[in-house]
Amino acid sequence: MAWDFSTEPEFEEKLAWMRGFVREEVFPLETLDLTYEQVKVAVRPLQERVKAEGLWAAHLPPALGGMGFGQVRLGLMHEILGQSPLAPVVFGNNAPDSGNAEVWLQPLLDGELRSAFSMTEPNTAGSDPTLLTTSAVRDGDEWVINGHKWFTSNGSVADFLIVMAVTNPDVHPYQGSSMIIVPVGTPGVDVVRDVATMEDPGTEYGRFGNHAEIVYTDVRVPVSNLVGKEGAGFALAQHRLGPGRIHHCMRWLGQSRRAFDMLCERAVSRYAHGSTLAEKQTIQNWVADSMAEMQAARLMTLQAAWKMDQEGAQAARVEIAMIKYFGAKVLYDVIDRSIQVHGSLGFSCDLPLESMYRAARAARIYDGPDEVHRQTVARQVLKGYVAREVPSEHIPTRRAEAQRRFAGLLEDLTVDA
Repeated sequence: MAWDFSTEPEFEEKLAWMRGFVREEVFPLETLDLTYEQVKVAVRPLQERVKAEGLWAAHLPPALGGMGFGQVRLGLMHEILGQSPLAPVVFGNNAPDSGNAEVWLQPLLDGELRSAFSMTEPNTAGSDPTLLTTSAVRDGDEWVINGHKWFTSNGSVADFLIVMAVTNPDVHPYQGSSMIIVPVGTPGVDVVRDVATMEDPGTEYGRFGNHAEIVYTDVRVPVSNLVGKEGAGFALAQHRLGPGRIHHCMRWLGQSRRAFDMLCERAVSRYAHGSTLAEKQTIQNWVADSMAEMQAARLMTLQAAWKMDQEGAQAARVEIAMIKYFGAKVLYDVIDRSIQVHGSLGFSCDLPLESMYRAARAARIYDGPDEVHRQTVARQVLKGYVAREVPSEHIPTRRAEAQRRFAGLLEDLTVDA
């Protein structure tokens, strides 16, 4: 089946509108150092314009008030939105609300509430979610939740938390965990702190984008707060993570392109040692390598999106895993080169490159570390091969087989000679 990443002319017009809108209306807000509450106020009129264009929460099906766009079109949109950390908020598809809205919740779609996905724990490997220790025990018409979570993104600004907890320890971990909605104000929910990170070492509590440490102590919520079916937690997580990784990778491409544009602008502007930087072979190599890597990552991501549209997330599992680790490295390398070309200016806070660089390092960890995704790809690929005592390309063995197969031909050729 041929790959086809084309979209309708009408949608191309939407993408063109988005490019101008993000650059002209969203980029300027980045420089204002607004609080989370101020951001919500500032973006409200922009959100209304997005809704008027029919581009609000485009990842959701029409039944939930979204646009029902497939993954290819969503990917092309996220490539534009990824240029700015504020753009996904303006378009109603910022993580983790976008994924959580796919699982549930009309208020998220309406932009009235904020959510957080509370899964990672400090004392178990985040790369192996089967080790979860947070428990939810049914007591009459309530769940009683106990556990310790951290890196709950936006946990300190969320209105409610979606907690992944073990509801049945007696079955396989993939069938024993569930998602449960917990309003932040529920007794026993202790948002301990926002964890400072390389991305934001001077973090202030309660800022949008922070990662909270949360302790749940005898937290009681109604049984009806269960998301989906009991034991379906991992299935729901995969449902939200597959598309999410495609969107992440396309957003990274948007960030990469922004860093690349800065690299090229600097290269043709800066004069040193007898010529512009653009005339130096090393810089030319960086430009060429960055362009090739971004194009490769873009095509890989669109192909994964296309396959997901055609056959579903499970069928695109290998493709999604590949773009996760490949795209993360491209993002990191392009930003790094752009910083180097700018020298001390790139290292300073006078350009967005330094914050982009710190954020890019997390790309190799979030949504599963690169090593796990590489393992997924390798395992699936290796299933297509069988062990052989003698390599299938062993020339002496192949020669003997060929001599037996073509014995008559060889005899005729010898006679003719």
